Amino acid sequence: MSDQDERVRIVTFPEEATPSPLRVQVRELQEQAWPSADGPAGPPQAPVHDPLLRPLSMLAVEGATVVAALDVLFKEIVHAGGRYAAGGVSTVVTRRESRGRGYGRRLVAAAREAMIGRGLDLGLFTCDRTLRVFYEGAGWRALPGTVLVGGTPQDPFPSDRPGFDKVTMADFFSPAARRAEATFHGSRIPLYPGEIDALW
Repeated sequence: MSDQDERVRIVTFPEEATPSPLRVQVRELQEQAWPSADGPAGPPQAPVHDPLLRPLSMLAVEGATVVAALDVLFKEIVHAGGRYAAGGVSTVVTRRESRGRGYGRRLVAAAREAMIGRGLDLGLFTCDRTLRVFYEGAGWRALPGTVLVGGTPQDPFPSDRPGFDKVTMADFFSPAARRAEATFHGSRIPLYPGEIDALW
């Protein structure tokens, strides 16, 4: 690890409690990665996620500069007759000039450890198929054929909708989740995180 890598620390805040100077930088990075037609909605320090999902912001920071960021979202899900405390990784982004140094992978691995530390049953999210190897390198596993159904029951938003090329990534933390792992393979999982975070 280089001296520069050692100067990068990971800090964690509830999204709404993230210090404004850091939050503004995160919004700038998100807008850089996923530009919106009309610019970001609301002030730059405004939350991005549904507060009901208890978003936790994890940032890789060098000095006062955010070099990478992600959010962890939380929700209880019901699947195959079981109830599980689940977490998902969302809005993973690395500053353009900081890419290729492993900061994003460090954050994604730290998010997995944070989920374990909070006693969740499992972590579960989708990513672009081209990013599967990236997430596997941080300890996550692909669930071939598994589809997450986002949105709401009244207005579902499945990860296999036309034009999407998504892979479902997961890891199973609790004994109950590990026993039920086979039921998650090749299945449609009702995530339903709501209208704001249609599919985390």
